Amino acid sequence: MPAPAPEIVALLAVFAPAFTARTFSRALLLLYGTLLAVGPRTVTAALRAVGRGDDPAFGTYHRVLNRARWSPLQVSRLLLGLLVAQCLAPDAPLLLVVDETLERRRGRRIAWRSWFRDPVRSGVGKPVLSQGVRWLCVALLVPVPWSGRLWACPVLTVPLLAPATSARLGKPHQTTIARTQDLIRLIHRWQSGRTLILIGDGGFAATALGHTCAALPGTALVTRLRLDAALYDPPPPPVPGKRGRKPKKGLRQPSLTARLSDPTTAWQTVTLPWYGGQERTLEVATGPALWHRSGSDPLPLRWVLLRDPAGDLKPVALCCTDRTAEATQVVAWFVARWAIEVTFAEARAHLGFETQRQWTTRAMGRTTPCLLGLFSLVVLLAQRLHPTALPTRQTAWYPKEEATFADALAAVRGHLRAHWNYQHSAADPEFVQIPRPLWTSLTDLLAYAA
Repeated sequence: MPAPAPEIVALLAVFAPAFTARTFSRALLLLYGTLLAVGPRTVTAALRAVGRGDDPAFGTYHRVLNRARWSPLQVSRLLLGLLVAQCLAPDAPLLLVVDETLERRRGRRIAWRSWFRDPVRSGVGKPVLSQGVRWLCVALLVPVPWSGRLWACPVLTVPLLAPATSARLGKPHQTTIARTQDLIRLIHRWQSGRTLILIGDGGFAATALGHTCAALPGTALVTRLRLDAALYDPPPPPVPGKRGRKPKKGLRQPSLTARLSDPTTAWQTVTLPWYGGQERTLEVATGPALWHRSGSDPLPLRWVLLRDPAGDLKPVALCCTDRTAEATQVVAWFVARWAIEVTFAEARAHLGFETQRQWTTRAMGRTTPCLLGLFSLVVLLAQRLHPTALPTRQTAWYPKEEATFADALAAVRGHLRAHWNYQHSAADPEFVQIPRPLWTSLTDLLAYAA
């Protein structure tokens, strides 16, 4: 089985306090097997990958996920601490991206399953429903030395139940916003004293979430904003001696849609970082306002309105609860949100996401978050092994400009296979010598196999 380098052992030892000693040793073996396995990431596939296919005690490894006592929340806290310590400067803000993803699963025994809109298979005006479990994931945006973009490393993943599923299980239903509020409070408690920037798409544009972030010191929310959002001026100064309730908002501001065609709108032409690592010249308008929705107090925010002078892009509105933030910074934060979509795609392509076979509630609640967290762990391991430059797979027809997650996973796999225990190979009558070019080709294929 693998015997990693001392620096890898020291990194993984950080997670030991979340387990008992026996469970931690089995969890490490499952970790190595999941990294080395090809195809579905099941417990049996992980055991085969580390040469434990004939182990009669295979049931003890299944119990790591469905019965053993260990805390996934403590593992998440330790993982977040590792990412912050290894990848960020002491005074750098924590850029947190929140998003949903659907794990397509079928089976009557899966308690959390339901029918959800599939964002990948749906089109404009043609929604497609898929059966499975919906997850809410919070990822930390970190720079890596061998890539020019920020990578979204998942740190917290929790299930999102449909209202009918919650009723069937006899649990109070929690909306996506309510679950997000719980997660941001939890991370703020774990990383007290750090500046937190929570970034989400239009589905997380809610005054309740904005008020939660505003109530946490050093925390701000960045999301898309509807062009028809109800924006108001601050309330006027109170009139001395006037009785009654004090107003919470002032006059209604022009809508963002009206500002697009208003000749008095102050536009500024700037070049901004855009998707795909490109830059785009856009016109930006910004200003403070109070966002009011029925049933909640007005939320102080800064709105940012973007329009393309060439007319190739539709107008986009963003908002940030930190009203001191620059408009260009708000745009840069929101554009960086796309990294979490890349993470979900890489987890499906290279880590076997959606190939799990656990069906008990406890096993599912542990397996999927751990599999997404494995993306973050691979980034940490690869950076520990190659702190400056990561070996990339080069071919004559595809010159790679920077490393991808496939290269990071291949580097970790190559390290594990290079440190494989061969102490009994010489006495094995089946031991044969392989020419080095063939060995190199085979190990390269295994390193990059999905």
